[in-house]
Parts: sequence; C-alpha cells; structure tokens
Amino acid sequence: MALGAALLLVVLSATTAAAQSCDAPPATNNVSVACIVTPAFFGALAAQAADGCEGKGFYTRDAFLAAAGYYPAFGRTGAVDDSKREIAAFFAHANLETIKFCYINEINGPSKNYCDPTSAQWPCRPGKGYYGRGPLQISWNYNYGPAGQSIGFDGLGDPDAVARSAVVAFRAALWYWMGAVHEAIVSGEGFGATIRAINGALACDGKNPAGVNRRVGYYTQLCQQLGVDPGRNLTC
Repeated sequence: MALGAALLLVVLSATTAAAQSCDAPPATNNVSVACIVTPAFFGALAAQAADGCEGKGFYTRDAFLAAAGYYPAFGRTGAVDDSKREIAAFFAHANLETIKFCYINEINGPSKNYCDPTSAQWPCRPGKGYYGRGPLQISWNYNYGPAGQSIGFDGLGDPDAVARSAVVAFRAALWYWMGAVHEAIVSGEGFGATIRAINGALACDGKNPAGVNRRVGYYTQLCQQLGVDPGRNLTC
C-alpha cells in the first residue's frame, strides 16, 4: 500500500472512530446491576415458584450476580434507563421460559430432538439431549457446544451441567443473551426484537400471539417496577 493511501486510511479510521465515540453509547456505564436487581426484585420473581417446582431454591440472586460478573456489558450499556430495560427484558424472558422460575429443564425435554446433524463443528453425542435448560432454556447442540467452550464445561458431552449449577445456568443464559439479544435491546430496536432473537421462529409474525403478549406483559410489569418506560416496538 502506498504511503498516501495508508495515511488516508488512518485519517478515515480516526474520523469514523470519532463519529462513533460521539454517536454510540459507551461500552459500559457506572450502573450497578446488583442495585437494580435488588433482593426484593429477585426474591419476588423466585417466589412465584411453588414448593413442588424443581426450580424452587435453584435460581438465586447470588448465582445470577456471579454469572453477570462475567459479562460486564450486561445491564451496563447506554443510559441508566437502557440498563433497566435490558434487565427487565432478560427477566421477562426468563419468567416465561421457566414458567415463573418453576422449571430448570424443559417439560418433556428428553423426548424432543434438538440435534442438528448439519452442525459439523458441534456434533451431537450419542445419548445426549440438547433440550432447554436454565433461565432462557438454552437448546440445540450448536448452542450447547460453544456455550460450554466459552464458560468451561463440556456442552456437548455434559449438557446437564446447565441444570446442575445455577451459576452455570445463568452464565449459559447470559452467554446466549450477549451474543444474540443484547444489541437489539440496547440499540433501541425494542423488546419485540428480543422476542424475535429468542423465539422468533415459533412466536413472531402471528405464530404465537398469546406467547408474545405474555412476554410483553412480563416486560412492561418489570419496567414499571424499575421505574422505566418500556420503550417502543414491544411486539414482533
């Protein structure tokens, strides 16, 4: 590359970076996730689970905060209201996916096939079930494999690790969230975009309006608790 072209590239890069630094929200803010997810906030969610639920006592605030510590941008991107909306969105989805924190494992999960044989990088192991587990019901071999690699467990050989440890369960949920959902909520696309990112193929575009409405209801309720406007584009 000629020197002039290299210099031009540097100038353009610096200009772009300057524009981004003015227009884009900061990577993290000074919000304390623990101060938003108070014991009362989390306790009210966990208390919904009846005594006979497998999730009763499994999902704890300490486990959530320990997991969130691995993802410093979660709940700490943009303005304070953005942080509150992201946290409300996460727990709204978790509330629906776990049926009010009652379940760790998907109902009838072992009977369902979540093996994608075309995923050569993350091949299914014999006898292993990649059905929903944890707060966001992570599923499919192509999610368990990289989640385990990132977090530090054998996602393909031991997917049950997500159901044995609440910290691992929350970390797996947040791993998926940060990769597939985080940008949608902090960029202002709205809660509807988070539904599409999590369950769009089964819920959006009129496929399950009742399910969409339940998610929106949980989200708006939690936003009200946190004193933040839920924003626009709530449905999908």
